[in-house]
Amino acid sequence: MKFIINKLFELNPDFRNYIQIVDRLNDADALIATGSDNTAKHFEYYFAKKPHIIRKNRSSIAILSGDETKTDLGNLGNDIFQYFGLGCRNVSKLYVPQGYTFDKFYEAIEYWNTICLHHKYNNNYDYNKSIYLVNRVIHLDNGFLLLKEDEALVSPISVCFWETYNDEEHLKTLIENKRDKIQCIVSKGGYFENSYSFGEAQMPKLDDFADGVNTMEFLKNI
Repeated sequence: MKFIINKLFELNPDFRNYIQIVDRLNDADALIATGSDNTAKHFEYYFAKKPHIIRKNRSSIAILSGDETKTDLGNLGNDIFQYFGLGCRNVSKLYVPQGYTFDKFYEAIEYWNTICLHHKYNNNYDYNKSIYLVNRVIHLDNGFLLLKEDEALVSPISVCFWETYNDEEHLKTLIENKRDKIQCIVSKGGYFENSYSFGEAQMPKLDDFADGVNTMEFLKNI
């Protein structure tokens, strides 16, 4: 963070009038913070009497119908792998119809295979693969991405979870039950309500605020 702040000072010295680095936040008029769910509990306790936006753990999902083209699935690869899957807008969970097979999906994302040349990513891949093999956990593997059936939303680096749905109503129920943990949804052509097209997870618009909280409106009203 200090590196980024110093870069801002280099680009425009006027930023020095607006940014302060302090050890304690006691004198702050309002607070915008991000962290884990556990960290958020502490923030909410200590800053309960001050205006605040406190972001918690969130992740993103993709909805597949089985009608996707190779281009659609290739774009989904960007949603999964950009920034090594570390962002809250990166897809970490796939919802697929009963009987779905992943052959076309794996074929479409093959162009991302060079991600394993990054040793830290590859270390995560090797580690998670070893854990699944040792524990005899059923999974799919194409050499750089592991697919595991799991109800959880947040998957480890190099792993993408998947879950099946019976029909549209069942899908909506599954998603609604985890709505407060979902940052972004992608689907073919953005057909699903409030979703983006494949490949657009990391392309938020100016009025697309994290966690659905209008940050600019919050700042205006302090």
